[in-house]
Amino acid sequence: MFGLLAAATVVVHVVALLYIGLGGFLAWKWPRSIVLHVFFAIWGVVVNVTPVPCPLTALENFFRAREGRGPLPGGFNDYYIFGPIIPDAYAGLVATVAVVVLVVSYVGAYTLWRNRKSLMVPVK
Repeated sequence: MFGLLAAATVVVHVVALLYIGLGGFLAWKWPRSIVLHVFFAIWGVVVNVTPVPCPLTALENFFRAREGRGPLPGGFNDYYIFGPIIPDAYAGLVATVAVVVLVVSYVGAYTLWRNRKSLMVPVK
């Protein structure tokens, strides 16, 4: 059972990472979603550049311990992303692309929001 819960935590973690990376584009359709995305984006930066642990990694480690396995060596990104999917040599490039995608999504969201707002202003 704990193995299944650990696997479910991995799935939630992947979805959270995708939302952190691409969720700003949801604000193009649903502008109010930007508030939640800003929280997730800030959280993603904090857990990746400070020693603050990610609660999803802690939860997965809890389930792994209950299953008799050790904690993730190096954390979620090191164990599942960098190495197995993305070569370690590309970590800097991936970080740069992630920031560019985030900025593009926010600039687009702001531009669409501003244009929608200007369309709502009554003309005298």
